[in-house]
Amino acid sequence: MADYPVFDRFRVERNTDGADGYLTDSDNYGATIKREVRLEAHLSNTMAELAELLLSKHKDYGPKNISQAPGGALNGLRVRMHDKSARINHLIDNNASPQHESLEDSFKDMANYAIIGLLVLRGQWDTE
Repeated sequence: MADYPVFDRFRVERNTDGADGYLTDSDNYGATIKREVRLEAHLSNTMAELAELLLSKHKDYGPKNISQAPGGALNGLRVRMHDKSARINHLIDNNASPQHESLEDSFKDMANYAIIGLLVLRGQWDTE
């Protein structure tokens, strides 16, 4: 498996007007911010948000909703991802306002289904 960097050094600070401000770094990277560092900070924040959501939902559902899905875990994930994709397409294509979950919520679920899929493929998803 590849050795990926840990994206926890940087964070986006908000200016008083709510816009993205400077990034800080535990090693005092400096105030001159490059786009790559800004992207790294946004990735770090988004990945942390996704992890928190996945762990929270995992507590509600448990592992068996994936591992014991009809047709197997990957089939269950494929069906869930297809449903989310169809929902996203419908909302975007029809410029519709969702009544329940936002587009952002749907994209978060898709991302987490992909992460679960990787864990299943790697034999790291709990089956008990």
